[in-house]
Amino acid sequence: MGIEKYRVHEVAKDFGLPTKAITEILTKYVAAPKNHMQVLSDHELSVIFDYLTQHNQVANIQVIYADAYQEKAKEAPKAAAQAKPAPQQASQAKSAQQPARQGGQGAPAKQAAPQQQSAQAKPAQQPVQQPTTRVPQKKIVDTRKGGDVNLAKYDERLEDLGGERGERMQQKGGKEKFRNSNQRRGNMTFSNKRKQDEAERMRKLQLEIAKKAPLKVQIPDEISVGELASRMKKTGAEVVKCLMKNGVMASLSQIIDFDTAAIIAEELGCKVEKEVVVTIEEKLIDDHEDKPEDLVPRAPVVVVMGHVDHGKTSLLDAVRNTNVAAGEAGGITQHIGAYQVQVNGKPITFLDTPGHEAFTSMRARGAMITDIAILMVAADDGIMPQTVESINHAKAANIPIIVAVNKIDKENANPDRVMQQLTEYGLVPEEWGGETIVCKISAKKNIGIDNLLENLVLLAEIQELKANPNRAGQGTVIEARLDKGRGPVATLLVQNGTLKQGDIIIAGTAVGRVRTMTDYKGNRLTQAGPSVPVEIAGLSEAPSAGSPFFAVADERMARELVEQRKAEEKAKAAAPVQKVSLENLFDQIQAGERKELALIVKADVQGSVEAVKASLEKLSNDEVNVRVIHGGVGAINESDVMLAASSNAIIVGFNVRPDAAARDGAARQNVDMRMYRVIYDCIDEIEAAMKGMLAPKYREVVLGHAEVRQTYKVSGVGTIAGCYVLDGKIVRACSVRVVRDGIVIHEGSLASLKRFKDDAKEVVQRFECGLTVEKFNDIKEGDIIEGFTMEEIPQ
Repeated sequence: MGIEKYRVHEVAKDFGLPTKAITEILTKYVAAPKNHMQVLSDHELSVIFDYLTQHNQVANIQVIYADAYQEKAKEAPKAAAQAKPAPQQASQAKSAQQPARQGGQGAPAKQAAPQQQSAQAKPAQQPVQQPTTRVPQKKIVDTRKGGDVNLAKYDERLEDLGGERGERMQQKGGKEKFRNSNQRRGNMTFSNKRKQDEAERMRKLQLEIAKKAPLKVQIPDEISVGELASRMKKTGAEVVKCLMKNGVMASLSQIIDFDTAAIIAEELGCKVEKEVVVTIEEKLIDDHEDKPEDLVPRAPVVVVMGHVDHGKTSLLDAVRNTNVAAGEAGGITQHIGAYQVQVNGKPITFLDTPGHEAFTSMRARGAMITDIAILMVAADDGIMPQTVESINHAKAANIPIIVAVNKIDKENANPDRVMQQLTEYGLVPEEWGGETIVCKISAKKNIGIDNLLENLVLLAEIQELKANPNRAGQGTVIEARLDKGRGPVATLLVQNGTLKQGDIIIAGTAVGRVRTMTDYKGNRLTQAGPSVPVEIAGLSEAPSAGSPFFAVADERMARELVEQRKAEEKAKAAAPVQKVSLENLFDQIQAGERKELALIVKADVQGSVEAVKASLEKLSNDEVNVRVIHGGVGAINESDVMLAASSNAIIVGFNVRPDAAARDGAARQNVDMRMYRVIYDCIDEIEAAMKGMLAPKYREVVLGHAEVRQTYKVSGVGTIAGCYVLDGKIVRACSVRVVRDGIVIHEGSLASLKRFKDDAKEVVQRFECGLTVEKFNDIKEGDIIEGFTMEEIPQ
């Protein structure tokens, strides 16, 4: 039952506490009272009583009964003035109303007084007084939230306790002696033990409840067995046993997929939830698929490729001049590596990249930016080695090719011969019933340029190139440089969405705001849509060509992502790159990672290239398709290594060697290069690698290279070569190859090695030496002597 008009100062007075103490309790747990006259609600009283009860614990139940007897006898006036916690008052009131139930007579008050004083935390130096009004003993405060409580049960328990106590007192002659310190200690020990038992019971109860309620386990796409066990709060042995029961043999460190993990978790009584890991990149970069209704046609992006001096630059100049307005004499004001021209009102974007190298390096980074390739072939020269490379690069990237046969105005021009040669490389002209568009042009005299551009537009229409301009801009960095005045400047090709001035963009490990944006003519732009090349300033650093860029909303998160990418790059640079090699080929086939083996074949003569290509492609089987993506004559060069890196291919060389740039590039990009002198060795080795039976016992270690600067013929000795060591060292009695223009002329061993007139064990880089090669005298100035040894591979 509630209490009417019970004020703050009255409660304080009744408990013998200062008003400030009650105010502090209310301020901390409910709300600060306006003043000491504020009437307290039931809830506020409950809080005060609970607080005082918890901070004034009773030593044991004897104290409660001592209070009751003392009150009945009214022998201790001091006790009435003591500050009592609420539960004591309630029990006191009950005991006053039920004297008949309490077994035994009231004990003298002086026996209970010491215990009471020790047990109750009485405020220091409190005046001893008998309360006159609103005595707590007369008030019964019900602090229950509602609902009936079976009081009879508690009364019965109290009666039993009271009865037992009464009997004990009678046995002692009606008087209870003070307990000695040992007994009190025993009581405390008993009390602590009871608390521990209670805590243990609660723990067991919670465990039982936890067992009944299934444990929720979040499982990602892949998880290790050990991690799964810890998430399910099971032992590793239990999980491994369950996996074995389901036919999966896995150790604790092994990774299993979501489906397997979910089955195991459900079998072990857990509720499975899919864990979705959202990275900063996913939060920041919008990569959702566009709806078909949002897409609009875009301009095609065209790259011009071909052999040196076959007219690539002349064609680009001709295309630009055809499209420069009359008022713009002098063509474009600024070269940004890309520009747009209008053909019958339709735009075409040209990328002015230096040959196929930049194109390949971009493709190696996964940037597919071009839609059409124009292959320039001079009508007088025909197809040359770089033309073949260009064809193979475009084919490897699956880009349609338009052939422009240039220089048809020359006297010795033979366009038909060019068309005949094209068929040998799988490019059959439309006139001959094929699918390749061939345009005869003269870039110098501006013949056939319009026809070429119209064919470009036609091919673009067939491809149905589309993009969505109504989203954040994204695309690829074409090139970047550091400008003295403007800082890092980048040429970007917008591929989707619209890039606006002021946008925050992230490109590789560069981040910044688009401060200025200009088109290829140098005009300022505020925005650029799909297929528009622009030059921008405002990035933190010059990004690498081929890096994708994205316009994002959150600059702080973008900077965080850039830091993360830099850390990843650092870690990647330290870790070895996993590329395809003959050693790991079988493992990749088994793991289902490789359905196609790409090869690049380089040989000393064209006949060898064709023979090797045909023999290797016959090795294809149901599991792996062997495809020669490029074949050429001459030394292995940097371009071959770049193509191999971007296509994840293996380079096979016959009687040829890689040049210095190719060697460095292959080591840097982990490209596997294999050199052979006999065709059957190559076929056997690749076939063995595909079957997983390749077990090379030796590997070749290149010691160094020396250039022949002079030759001397000595009778009885043969030809002595005066050499300069370019790199590494040449060691006496090592194996050597004589390489002329990248072709291996001879392979054998050194007969002698001298420094001046003395024999030398070895000659290192930047020193001169004289040497002779065993059973070989056809050494010429300019030849490269490559020293190597065969090293046994430890099994």
